Amino acid sequence: MPTAYDVPADLLIQKITEELKKETEIKPPGWAIYAKTGVHKESSPVQEDWWYIRAASILRKIYMYGPIGVSRLRVAYGGRNRRGVKPEHFARGSGAVIRRVLQQLEKANYIQKKSGHGSKGRVIVGRVITPKGHSFVDKLSAEIKRQIPSLERY
Repeated sequence: MPTAYDVPADLLIQKITEELKKETEIKPPGWAIYAKTGVHKESSPVQEDWWYIRAASILRKIYMYGPIGVSRLRVAYGGRNRRGVKPEHFARGSGAVIRRVLQQLEKANYIQKKSGHGSKGRVIVGRVITPKGHSFVDKLSAEIKRQIPSLERY
């Protein structure tokens, strides 16, 4: 059975976005129309469904790289902060957006928190995908693979 590793990320995120729009637990909060996705952005996203796209992208990242926490996701969604005449620096993405999306995905039972001990006795806390979320992503990956037979090279 094809997995998320076997299909292109953009097609998978598009498909997950369509399915997440049908979920009752996942919806943008009222402040989302004014929110930027990070301090490095000049304005809020222009796409109407950007919340669902971000949720789909986060779900895929947790599937691929989990357990992963808010801090690593902030780095993944960060970018170049242009500071006028001063040199650019890297700026992390918005933690509020990521935390709210993670809470909604947890409520929909696609992801769950996991904690454990890493090297040197440090506690590692992050999100991992649940069996329901795993089968959800795998099912959509299989649909994409069936629709486009030319994906054999991926």
